[in-house]
Amino acid sequence: MASVQRRVGSRYHIPAFELRWHSVREPLPVRQVPSHGRLLEAPPWIDSGMPGEPFHFSKAMKRLVADIAAKYPLLGHIDVSRMLFTISNSKNARLHGLQAKVTPLRFQNGELTRLHRGIPFQVQQFFLDDHEIYYVISFCLPRFLNRDFEDKFVTVFHELFHIGPRFDGDLRRHAGRYSVHTASQKRYDQEMAMMAHEYLQSQPDPSLFGFLKLNFAQLLHRHGRVIGHSVPRPKLIPIRFTFR
Repeated sequence: MASVQRRVGSRYHIPAFELRWHSVREPLPVRQVPSHGRLLEAPPWIDSGMPGEPFHFSKAMKRLVADIAAKYPLLGHIDVSRMLFTISNSKNARLHGLQAKVTPLRFQNGELTRLHRGIPFQVQQFFLDDHEIYYVISFCLPRFLNRDFEDKFVTVFHELFHIGPRFDGDLRRHAGRYSVHTASQKRYDQEMAMMAHEYLQSQPDPSLFGFLKLNFAQLLHRHGRVIGHSVPRPKLIPIRFTFR
């Protein structure tokens, strides 16, 4: 991984412009979700992978999103090889609160830099193997897993729809004052629910989304551990004070 750059003779520590991982030599960091409450046995007819083996949430979500992109034309621009699916720990056991978020690694129109008060800032770049990462989608666990199946599926589409249609690292932007979110949250949620329903109507392999039919306690009972990738939040770096 790239080292931290420092400004000589100053107290400022400048982050690395690039963070790099490699699938074999330097894999993505993995975090385990802490246990919450008692375990529950999962229905045996719901497939979430091999019992007794740790459930890797990030890998499962990546497989699901790859299938969604392949089968749902409106999201066909999504390339999972340029995305990271990560997890963060919920601060409490409440169901309400942040479920997931997508972080773009570019500014508007895919620009790498942006001026702020006359100072150019650059987005920290992530790389996995030979692929530059354009988006990081993080899910709050176990909170997200403890929602009902429909809500979880709609949340996945909600985050994916934020990804810009050019897949250039920018978010999808809407006309008017609500550039990132539409004016009506209710209508937006209804549209995402319709998209999720249409995908399920295509009869995808149930093993791709079976894990979303289970809650955290059930996954933990079946697999022993629930894990996922965890990376630093990408930083904005002021270019004026760096030596490259």
